Amino acid sequence: MGNDKRTVDKINISIMKTISVLDNFSESPALRHCNISDKSGEEFYHKVLNKEFKEAYEKNEKLTVILDATAGYASSFLDEAFGNLVYDFTLDIVKSKIEIISEQEPYWKDMILNQTYEQWETRRKKRQAPTVTANHDAWYRLIDNELKLKIWERPVAVV
Repeated sequence: MGNDKRTVDKINISIMKTISVLDNFSESPALRHCNISDKSGEEFYHKVLNKEFKEAYEKNEKLTVILDATAGYASSFLDEAFGNLVYDFTLDIVKSKIEIISEQEPYWKDMILNQTYEQWETRRKKRQAPTVTANHDAWYRLIDNELKLKIWERPVAVV
């Protein structure tokens, strides 16, 4: 009998966590900033998306975000929520750790992937901080490959 050596390759199983705007936030998402509407993209980012993404990042999981089944979106809501994510975690990390589902309106996913991500990565590189219009609890940002929790910006004065 000859040597019977068998090699078992490691299987890289990607675990996913799923959230939906409907179930985790609101049936009626509104506009960009807290100072102009309730249920804004800014609020969704600070109350839901930042923490969920941070947890997925720490666990090396993928976060699936379902946009379907709401009353609809303003493009500014999505731009603010997903743009802040890119600003706080970098484009490469966001692209590798998130899956956006938008079967009812595929345009929204395309807009986020092809416009929002690139524009906010440019802002991040130029250090053009996101506008904050309400007081938020501390949120996570990746700095030199380390997650840091603090209040990064304060609300802007409204004149």
